[in-house]
Amino acid sequence: MNTIKKILLGPPITLEEFVAVARFGSKVEFSPTYCERVDRSRTLVERWVAEERVMYGVTTGFGALCTKAIDKEETAQLQENIILSHSVSVGEPLSVERVRGIMLMILQNLGQGYSGVRLCVLERYRDFLNLGLTPWTPGDGSVGYLSPEAHMALVLLGKGKAYYQGELLEGGEALKRAGLEPMALSSKEGLALVSGTTSATAMAALALYDLEKAAKSADIVGALSLEALKGVMNAFDPRVMSVRPHKNQGETAENVRRILSDSGIIAKYQGSRVQDALSLRCIPQLHGAAKKTLSDARTTIEIEMNSCCDNPILWPEEDCQDVISACNADSSYVGMEMDSACIAAVGLAKMSERRNNRLIDESLSGYPWFCIKEPGLNSGLMIPQYTQAGLLNEMRMLATPSTIDNTPTCGNQEDYVAMGYNACKKAGTMAEKLEYVLAIELLSAYQSQQFVDPEVERSSATAAVLEEIGRHVPVMERDMPLYPHIQYLKELIHSGELIRVTESVTGPLN
Repeated sequence: MNTIKKILLGPPITLEEFVAVARFGSKVEFSPTYCERVDRSRTLVERWVAEERVMYGVTTGFGALCTKAIDKEETAQLQENIILSHSVSVGEPLSVERVRGIMLMILQNLGQGYSGVRLCVLERYRDFLNLGLTPWTPGDGSVGYLSPEAHMALVLLGKGKAYYQGELLEGGEALKRAGLEPMALSSKEGLALVSGTTSATAMAALALYDLEKAAKSADIVGALSLEALKGVMNAFDPRVMSVRPHKNQGETAENVRRILSDSGIIAKYQGSRVQDALSLRCIPQLHGAAKKTLSDARTTIEIEMNSCCDNPILWPEEDCQDVISACNADSSYVGMEMDSACIAAVGLAKMSERRNNRLIDESLSGYPWFCIKEPGLNSGLMIPQYTQAGLLNEMRMLATPSTIDNTPTCGNQEDYVAMGYNACKKAGTMAEKLEYVLAIELLSAYQSQQFVDPEVERSSATAAVLEEIGRHVPVMERDMPLYPHIQYLKELIHSGELIRVTESVTGPLN
């Protein structure tokens, strides 16, 4: 994604383009179409405010206060007030990449041309992204939207706090150093800036990107373990896949076959047993089911990324000008998908831990206990499996769906609440923990190589991976600090480098 230097808003954007901006700092530009549709809806808002037309959150109060009329002279103050009163999320700040992603989603949401904000407001968020100015945004206490977005909007007003060139500054000072001025909001704009599924969608997109890489990496790590454990390939036979034709299952089996296609170990032990343990022979089924879940999530999230999730929504077309207060800001779609993605991540992790256990258990692998030459004097890879167990315990807690909860808000005007925010927030944590679980299995697969018959060749793909790891991780002959190596292997997975090394031999995997 770091090769994408610029994205143009107007046409729909992809998950990869989103990540290029949020994580890798790609620049953002507006297309003429984007500018035209924003300007057209703004013209309508200004006319309706002058006519004192009733519009939720523009000429009325918010939430349960929607019956309170607002004079047209006070509509601008109303928009500043919503930013001030809603900036109440608490706790640790969201990461820079998450906040950048949320700002991009605000540009996408309001840039659809159904929100009535001025183009200059969106240009300011574009400037924030392109100049590297990132509002400081506490991440806890949102039910789907409002508070984190309000903290971001404070910086537009010269308030709040923001990071600029690595330094946390008062909002006004951050603007000054970036060469920008505070701005006053006008009618509809404060509400539009805090409304929508923008924070949930941004966090979901980043998590999904990492989960997809982790799922593909799980095929590679699982194949290395299968080879090290002298597994048989019967369970990966295309004929088996054909009679249960789930696409992702068949593609996973094909990945493993390609990774191990020229393995001398697999050839030598083929037919040595009828079947392997489930953590080996069920790789296509479980990995495939997890990938199916993530694939479904991608479809939903890319739709959400290119939608208008504001409230109220305006139609500026001449033949049907209207304003409707509804609830496209509901986060059920992204929330349920990320709850499901978290469950998929636990599935991948629990199988990885079981494969790892087989590698380090002498009675199962035939190798010395914990892949160390002198077990007893040395503990070898005993304790990393404990780490996996602890990570899995946390992951199972995080897999409890957020979207099954309901706590009414706003004086029961919002008596049902989707609770998608925390589903999307925890998905990022889940992706990181899955990367660690896979890294520990990969460490065991790497260290087991010293006990594999040296006269039997590994597959070309396996050999390439082991060679790459060997540039950074020594083969362990006695106890040594393992944390730095786990961190390296986690980053190998997170960065996509494990996939790149493997595909340099196999070609693109499914």
